[in-house]
This record gives sequence, C-alpha cells and structure tokens, in this order.
Amino acid sequence: MATHEREITEPVDLCTADGRRLHPDAIGWSRHPILTANLRGSWGRNKRWDYWAILAGDLAIAVTYADVDYLGMASIWWCDLETGRTGGRDNNIPGAFGIDLPDLPGTAPLRWSNRRGGVALVDDEGGVTIDAAWRESDGTRASLTARIELPEGHESLNVVIPWSETRFQFTSKHQARPAHGVLTIGDEERTFGSTGDAWGVLDVGRGRWPYRNIWNWGGGAGHATEIERGSDHVVGLQFGGKWTQGTGHTENGIIVDGRLTKVGDELEWTYDWDAPLRPWTLRAPDGSIDVTLHPRYDRHSRVEAVVLGMEVHQVFGHWSGTVRDDDGVTYRFDGMQGFAEEARNRW
Repeated sequence: MATHEREITEPVDLCTADGRRLHPDAIGWSRHPILTANLRGSWGRNKRWDYWAILAGDLAIAVTYADVDYLGMASIWWCDLETGRTGGRDNNIPGAFGIDLPDLPGTAPLRWSNRRGGVALVDDEGGVTIDAAWRESDGTRASLTARIELPEGHESLNVVIPWSETRFQFTSKHQARPAHGVLTIGDEERTFGSTGDAWGVLDVGRGRWPYRNIWNWGGGAGHATEIERGSDHVVGLQFGGKWTQGTGHTENGIIVDGRLTKVGDELEWTYDWDAPLRPWTLRAPDGSIDVTLHPRYDRHSRVEAVVLGMEVHQVFGHWSGTVRDDDGVTYRFDGMQGFAEEARNRW
C-alpha cells in the first residue's frame, strides 16, 4: 500500500518568507506535526483551528477552538448517543478577538474565557489537558475535565493539500489516543476512560481556503484482530475525501499500535446525504480498506449568515470491516467507535 506522496522528515514552513504563498518544500506528508504554519496577509481567507473530539461509548464530546479571521470559536458540544440528549455551548467571537493559535501546533496553551465560562487546552510532552466550564441553555452549570494521552512514538497523519500557490491547507489528524476524564452537567457526573475504551481525536487545521468547498472526514479507534495470527491490536482510522480530489494528495491512513500507514489513493465513499443514518461505506481501490460505519446518531447543523454558510451531517456509530497496513497485514474489527461526515461550506 505504499503511497506515491513525498514523506517529509525535517521541519519546514508552510509558506514562503512573506507568508503569502505555499512553500514548495511543504508539499507532502509526515508522521508528526513538524510544519510551521507561517500564514501572513490575505485576511478573510485564513483558517486556523484545533478541534478535539472524545469517543467514549455512549458519550461523544467535541471542543472547537478556531480563528477564521472574521470569527473566532471556543465551543463545547456533548451528546449521549443512546438517548440523543445533547448540550454544550457555542461561543462565537466576532473578529476572533482573544483567540490565538500558534503557527506550530501544540506549542502554546489555548485559552479563552468570559464571565459565563471558558475553554483551556494545554499541551505537554505526554498529551493534552482540556478544561472547560459553561452554562447549558437552561442555565445549568456544566464542566469538562479531560486528559488525552500521547503515547511515546505515537504517530499522526500530517499532510499539506495544495490547490494552488495561494490556496492550500495543512491538516494534522490524530486518532487512537487514549482519553479519560469527567463531564459534569449539574449534579450529574459522566466519567469516561476509567473502564472501557475512550479515545481522543484531534483535527488541526492551518491554511487558506477557497470560498466554497465540500469535504468528507471520518475516523475512529478501537481494538482489531490480526486475521493471520489472531492477535489483538489498537487501530485508528483516518479518512477524508472530496476536498483533496485532483491535488495528488490525501488525508487517508490507518494507525496500528501507534504506527501510521499512509494511503495515497482516494477512497470511494458511499452514503446518502438525505438519509445519513443509513450505512456509510468506504473502500480503497486496492482493497486495503473496506469498512462500513453503522450510524446511531446524526449531528446535523446548518448556518446561513449572509457571506458565511455551512451545513454538516456528522454521524456517530460503529465501524466494521478490514484494513491492511504497509506490511501486508490485515486486521478485522466489528463495533469500533467512530464517525463520518460531509460538510458543505461557504466561508
């Protein structure tokens, strides 16, 4: 399953010295986030975000910290996938005042607060600590304290997608990172990660996007069985689509026991936008990926605000199927936690 894409092994800048154009040396992929996103100028087109998600059985949590030039976000969302009960708070900050993200992801704390609450994401060598406090829509006090570990040597999928010299995106996708913590809603405490699987997902974005775009993203983590020997392994899934087509680069890969296999082929996504709770199937041309997500909850959101618009179906459920790594080893799983989405944007 060797990819045709160039692997980058040394630190590199995303942009040329003036920060306005894509640096040719940045085009490729790496196993760790070693790229510095030195974006300068072109106000209104720059997008910077860190999006964390936690998959913990019946509980899904998401924390978004973002600066899209004219708007900042420091938002929390949670859902009980069994009951469909949801909560959290959207903190939208005009002009992104007070929202700062470092050029090199993970090298500075991300903090925002007001009189109603706040969000803090603090990285160290061993992982990230997330603390958030807010009021639910009914006024109930709520909080999140979570720790997402970064095991030694654990790899991620880092790639630059080049649409042109002036439109490009660096993404760093982390899957299968162990998580634990507690979500508190009023007097109710939901502890995760102490027993059973709980996994952290990170989507880092730094780039300069075209105004209209559509993307697919999917991922998940859990235990899988090596078909030949029957041994147990931790597998992370990382899939993308649509937004990368025609660039010669993808955000596809699998992580087995912390080791990344990069997939250079575009995947075939089969699903129904109008019926998102039907199965989502993904296949690689060479058969190395053949998986299906069985959704149990659809997080549907739609925003229309003059020049800004987006609509997303993000479904949570369980993956089944098989994947094959660079060594030709095939892994089978059923009931692996995960998600998939289509997003349609004007921004």
